[in-house]
Amino acid sequence: MNPTIAIVGAGLGGLTLARVLHVHGIPSTIYELDASPSARTQGGMLDIHDYNGQVAIKAAGLFEQFQGIIHPGGEAMRILDRHGVVRADETDEGDGGRPEVDRGQLRQMLLDSLPAGAIRWGSKVTGVQGRTLEFADGTTVTADLLVGADGAWSRVRSLVSEAAPAYTGMSFVEVDLFEADVRHPGPAATVGQGMLFALGPGRGFLAHRETDGSLHVYVALRKPAGWVTSVPMTKELLVAEFRDWAPSLQALITEADGPLVPRAINALPVEHRWNRVAGVTLLGDAAHLMSPFAGEGANLAMLDGARLGEALAAHPGDVEKALSLYEAELFPRSAEAAAEAARNLVLCFDDNAPQSLLDQFAAYEEAR
Repeated sequence: MNPTIAIVGAGLGGLTLARVLHVHGIPSTIYELDASPSARTQGGMLDIHDYNGQVAIKAAGLFEQFQGIIHPGGEAMRILDRHGVVRADETDEGDGGRPEVDRGQLRQMLLDSLPAGAIRWGSKVTGVQGRTLEFADGTTVTADLLVGADGAWSRVRSLVSEAAPAYTGMSFVEVDLFEADVRHPGPAATVGQGMLFALGPGRGFLAHRETDGSLHVYVALRKPAGWVTSVPMTKELLVAEFRDWAPSLQALITEADGPLVPRAINALPVEHRWNRVAGVTLLGDAAHLMSPFAGEGANLAMLDGARLGEALAAHPGDVEKALSLYEAELFPRSAEAAAEAARNLVLCFDDNAPQSLLDQFAAYEEAR
């Protein structure tokens, strides 16, 4: 008899786990806070790596569908300094090693792969006791296996760990420029066809072109804890932070459409791990929240889901063995990526930026 499996969170990791379990004939139920798949935008482009994210997609039996949502040209990358001088400009060679896809399209692909009723939408978890979930509507669910795929501020994490995310020292303000080629040709030319890094000491811009022709921009600033959410966010305030930067880069702020969305960048300890707790485990940001500067968050979440699903399928009737094997691989894998993310966050905004990033890419190329 299959164990009852409750997955909290319908992000990429939880969905991948449910899909891999489904491929192996093992039912599971996802409990998701959002009222529906379209309750909020998913946002952003993701580069899906051939050594982890694509491995998970293949385990889920969805690689052909995945190839259909790849953004042609999305692997292009530019690095600029604060004067707007192009220091590196790489085209998309189309080798498929790190293809870009729209997060929303990737999530929809996973949603479409699950059987009807696999997700309980509008299920707000208000408490967790043992392997019992308590919901806002007063109902409870007890499972043989409880998986926390519920993100940075996971409720399930408290069952296995006392760790909590801490501020990394960097904050983002997210902005969008819609119909960029027509309405914002200057910023469109600055960003190029793929990813942009425009970096300087303590600040910079990370941007990418999305499949709908818009530009999504992260304005990055090294600031004290609480600054990004305590200060009224305006274009004037942000431009003042970049007063000595090139006008072409300031335009990424001044021409922005819609709201300015502040976001503090938090992370769990690099070596986050926990002792085995019967019938409970974590995946994705719940297990290893890190800064985005390794580009591994979504990739690792999906690989976590795939590996956990495969372990459960390989050890029917022995959940604890499956969890032990899964966590034995999870901890070193996530620690390595988290350490890289922490190093890269410092490197991207150090006193030599962007030269430090250029030197790192050059070292990668030399090592290949």
